[in-house]
Amino acid sequence: MKTRIHLTPAQFSEQERLIVRYGNLSAAAFRFSTGVCGLRIKNKRGTLVMLPYQGQQVWSAEFGDLGMKRRNITMRSMFEEPRPTRDFLATFGGFIQHLGATATGSPGPGDSHPLHGELPNAPYQEAFLLTGEDKKGPYMEISGKYSHQSFFGPNYLAEPSVKLYDGDACFSVSMQITNSKKTDMELMYASHVNFNPVDHARLLYTARCTPEHVRVRKEIPSHIQVDEGYKDLIAILGKNPDIHHVLDPNLVFNPEVVFKIDYLADVDGWATSMQLHPDKSADYIRHRPDELPKGTRWISRTPDHDAIALVEPGTCEQDGYTAEKKKGNVLILGPGKQFSATFECGVLGPRKSKEMVAKIAKVLRDQESA
Repeated sequence: MKTRIHLTPAQFSEQERLIVRYGNLSAAAFRFSTGVCGLRIKNKRGTLVMLPYQGQQVWSAEFGDLGMKRRNITMRSMFEEPRPTRDFLATFGGFIQHLGATATGSPGPGDSHPLHGELPNAPYQEAFLLTGEDKKGPYMEISGKYSHQSFFGPNYLAEPSVKLYDGDACFSVSMQITNSKKTDMELMYASHVNFNPVDHARLLYTARCTPEHVRVRKEIPSHIQVDEGYKDLIAILGKNPDIHHVLDPNLVFNPEVVFKIDYLADVDGWATSMQLHPDKSADYIRHRPDELPKGTRWISRTPDHDAIALVEPGTCEQDGYTAEKKKGNVLILGPGKQFSATFECGVLGPRKSKEMVAKIAKVLRDQESA
């Protein structure tokens, strides 16, 4: 049985207030000093801070598995708090942003869409909490509705959710998009999941690391400036992408490096990415290539911010509408039809990390022997 609690902006004030407690799970409402509404979700392993009315972003995530000290797994940014804006780069510092849905990526020549589309900081008209229990145990789920309408353009409904179980250091994220028009809709969707990079950590993932399957982006988007040293690094990574598998602090990812990765799925349909820490714990994300067939890795390590998207799972890559349309990466959603996708992320302790390393190795071995 599920219990649904509808939220209203009036419940959010500078004084944090408990909304609901369900076993070891709790949710409290507050406002950042910027005025943005925040929702703090806790279980025995950690805390999520959500922005229920601004993109339904996961602003921050702090977790620790059994026997582990909790750590903030969110990217480091100049933005200590979210700002009430729809400008992506004017408030980019959160752990997860949904991207799309009419376009996403860096606008290229001929594109007019904003960076990563309208979803990252979309103003949600509805937000609510759900509590319940299933075969995995008690959980708390945060969801909402954003209706995007344009008279001569698209008309769709976005319904994301984040589901956190009692006692789990990982959580699931999903998005459902419904075409509300009586005509076809073009769809591009991805998710920006921004972990905090750890010096000397190793990157492991279910893809063959060759220049053909882990391709460094050589095109330079208009919103960044680079020097000759950057171009030299890109040339090196283009020939030897495995160099980035160890996060050597002397390896400069400034302002950013992007890889396009062809992921392989395990027997259950999941593709996995890990940042294995020196202490043998790990940051972890898995997605389904049958739902989100394109994988993008983004790394940005500068004096002002530090971030790694182990994978941005999506229906498309991040080169903007025109380029993705040319590649055949723009989906068509028929009248009344729905798109949906789910991925999972969080923290693994040393024991679970060891098991996941073995699973990744098996996927790669099976592929080589196929």
